[in-house]
Amino acid sequence: MLRIAVPNKGTLSESATSMLREAGYATRRDPKELIVADPRNDVEFFYLRPRDIATYVGSGALDVGITGRDLLLDSHSAAVEIDELDFGASTFRFAGPIGRFQTLRDLEGVRVATSYDALVRDFLEAEGVNATVVRLDGAVESAVRLGVADAVADVVETGSTLRKQGLEIFGPVILESSAVVIAARDDIPGVETLRRRIQGVMVAHQYVLIDYDLPAELVDKASAVTPGLESPTVSPLRDSGWVAVRVMVPRSEMNQVMDELYALGARAILVSAIHAARI
Repeated sequence: MLRIAVPNKGTLSESATSMLREAGYATRRDPKELIVADPRNDVEFFYLRPRDIATYVGSGALDVGITGRDLLLDSHSAAVEIDELDFGASTFRFAGPIGRFQTLRDLEGVRVATSYDALVRDFLEAEGVNATVVRLDGAVESAVRLGVADAVADVVETGSTLRKQGLEIFGPVILESSAVVIAARDDIPGVETLRRRIQGVMVAHQYVLIDYDLPAELVDKASAVTPGLESPTVSPLRDSGWVAVRVMVPRSEMNQVMDELYALGARAILVSAIHAARI
């Protein structure tokens, strides 16, 4: 069986479990379950702490895992990233007391608190900055106020949490992270099937099917609006002057596309969700 590590808690866990379920795999029903066998698909799932997954996969104890790129890099594991997923996006930045730091060089000789000490230490060393990295397991934004550190390095979304602690963002982006699929190596039997299924789910998340009727002479103009992944599917209707068109378009653009098609002369424009795909 292909042995797959899945985050056991947090937002990564919820999204990873949902993706695997949509990909046709068995998932746990009880959050206390640590191992779920799926003999029909010849896989076995191990629910682990997100921070430990890269270590298990890198050691070869498990074949594949879903975790964050930040956690993979912070672990110094031998596991390799084989796919980027469409959830768990985060940005790592430095922050410090308002007005104290402007550039990365201002961190020379100071203390930087973070939950990702190896990741931050590697970044600072690569940039030639000598700072003391203080590891904390949580509440990093409080480190400066409590005197544990002079600056912090943490996940930033809007920056509002940092501002509440009297901190401001400065310096370059440390890392743009997201959920990723990692593997002990890239030639493990069964991994390609897993990757195709996951890619199919991501396509279903990102695209919709649009069906519409159109005067036949407008097909070329409509195809410029909806070119599809390769080309639209065009079928004749009983009325020889009209055709039916089916095409995949990005979900984020579907309303704009429908407006353009209607203005062009298309009618009976329908949008359908995609539940799975193989592209």
